[in-house]
Amino acid sequence: MVIKAVLTSACAVLMLSACAPSLPVQNTELLPVTATQQRFRVANSITVKLSSGYSREVHGGSVWQPVGTIAQGVVLRPMGEVFTIEGRQVHEAYLVTKENTVVGFFLPGESNFSPLAPAQSITIERIND
Repeated sequence: MVIKAVLTSACAVLMLSACAPSLPVQNTELLPVTATQQRFRVANSITVKLSSGYSREVHGGSVWQPVGTIAQGVVLRPMGEVFTIEGRQVHEAYLVTKENTVVGFFLPGESNFSPLAPAQSITIERIND
């Protein structure tokens, strides 16, 4: 019985140590843009490596629409799909860009900013309809 308790405790410790870390977040305030039809397309796929150890691909050809700005940059919402990032939890995320660089993610469910370190270059093209 003692051996079973020790093994159970050891397994629990191993499982807890294997959990992904939480994503770093900062409080922020979204200043929404007025209704806009402006859209952007990601020219080439990029893979971003999160501080949690997970990676996420931003697909080339995906279309994004500006929804506002935060102190860190312009917030782009994906159109026609849900984009998520993962740490200890999975979060819906919008790209935050500044001067053709992804600097992090806006988490709309929490109104937080999660920085991407290091920031990563991205090529986005304005779509003119």
